[in-house]
Amino acid sequence: MVLTQKLNISIQFWHKEDCIFATQIKKQNMSTVAEKNSNTAHYIALEDKYGAHNYHPLPVVLEKGKGVHVWDVDGKQYFDFLSAYSAVNQGHCHPKIIGALQEQANTLTLTSRAFYSAQLGPFEEYIANYFGFDKVLPMNSGAEAVETAIKICRKWGYEKKGIEENRGKIIVCENNFHGRTTTIISFSNDEVARKNFGPYTDGFIRIPYNDLDALAHVLKDNDVAGFLVEPIQGEAGVFVPDEGFLSGAQKLCNQANVLFIADEVQTGVARTGKLLAVDYENVKPDVLILGKALSGGVYPVSAVLANNGIMEVIKPGQHGSTFGGNPLAAKVAMAALDVIKEENLAENAYRLGEIFRSKIQELVDSSDLLLQVRGKGLLNALLINDTEDSSTAWDICVALKNNGLLAKPTHGNIIRFAPPLVITEQELLECIAIIKKTIESFK
Repeated sequence: MVLTQKLNISIQFWHKEDCIFATQIKKQNMSTVAEKNSNTAHYIALEDKYGAHNYHPLPVVLEKGKGVHVWDVDGKQYFDFLSAYSAVNQGHCHPKIIGALQEQANTLTLTSRAFYSAQLGPFEEYIANYFGFDKVLPMNSGAEAVETAIKICRKWGYEKKGIEENRGKIIVCENNFHGRTTTIISFSNDEVARKNFGPYTDGFIRIPYNDLDALAHVLKDNDVAGFLVEPIQGEAGVFVPDEGFLSGAQKLCNQANVLFIADEVQTGVARTGKLLAVDYENVKPDVLILGKALSGGVYPVSAVLANNGIMEVIKPGQHGSTFGGNPLAAKVAMAALDVIKEENLAENAYRLGEIFRSKIQELVDSSDLLLQVRGKGLLNALLINDTEDSSTAWDICVALKNNGLLAKPTHGNIIRFAPPLVITEQELLECIAIIKKTIESFK
């Protein structure tokens, strides 16, 4: 299904968030808007000429955001159904978070960790109590937090479990997405993300996701220090494991004296209808990784949380970041977490997620174009009845954009739907109507 209007633009990109399998696209299914409006075309052309082609965005240029809405450079309003990959759970430009940013920006933005900060200690106390851990190590991006957790796990393995140095292993899952650093892509099975970026980092064992038998088997290796897992695999297409997988995995890890490490960068901070996705099975990870919505999308903030017996292996000079835990980040993150509780966003995500899947399931049942809707809370995916290398999901997302709703494909034939958690029931129903209208236009 090819859209009739196309924008002549050459884009070279790598598969992950957009998951379109190719290395160069010319005349790629761009929308009529991109051709008709010089503002849109101008900004797209600038990125194409001066930016590295490591992304393949929808042909829309955003200029403003408020709550669940964003506006493009030509003034058109859209519902945001991606939320910057769940970074904007609290909605765009939430006044409390922006207020904290402005207040702190006028006072002190950065000290580095060479000095103490009047904001860092209070933030560390706040977030440790908020999630129920003894200590936190603050960083900036989700990938940095994952790298931090890997280092903590390995050092714990050598110094606390007694693994011989340089023999430590960490178990990961197939189709994982934990970031794109050299270490992280080393244990990815996405060859588009990996190819020509080697040599790769050793020390990882990959097993099938949602497979307790496979986990039990590899845990027999005494050199295993940790199990790193996404409670829901978001980038893989919002793949929800069987009930009991997470609690079963934690039990197996406890029996083997292995750290259970939960990557909640995308699923955490109320996105799935609980504060953390692991809360559905009452699992308390040994190491918790957070990012994205930790700042409400206002500033890069990530964190690794653990109790004293684990975190104490990190000593001065062994890990850090100039910007990690800076005063601006600390103030913004506290405000962002305040909003989650004050506005009951986890509860809202749970309730509206039930409505969303119920309504979209009716659409799935009536359309040969759709195979399945799945998810938890307001992290959901719609599986399109086509192959991964087809353009159907992309074409649907372009049509959704034209109808006023922004979403993005993942793995070629899956569309992820993740609106800001501040969305109301009436707004959600309006968006469901847009999705229904758009899908029906493809019959």
